[in-house]
Amino acid sequence: MAINYDGLIKSIVTPLVLHPEDVLVKTLADDGSDLTIQVLVNQEDLGRVIGKGGKIASAIRTIVYAGASKEGKHVKIDIDAF
Repeated sequence: MAINYDGLIKSIVTPLVLHPEDVLVKTLADDGSDLTIQVLVNQEDLGRVIGKGGKIASAIRTIVYAGASKEGKHVKIDIDAF
């Protein structure tokens, strides 16, 4: 069963932000084994998603990487604001 990475990341990020309606998660590239996902949040929420010293972003990546490794995939997550 394939993991819905967009849905997984959105479900993790949405409770962290003040503007959940602005959370946008999209897959930019998927060539089978490598996957690039972009997470866009409101400018005011960028610090909340990245966290102090990048700890929250690192935790999000760790969760997604764990699922991806079971499928033999490598996932790159870009977090940015719009």
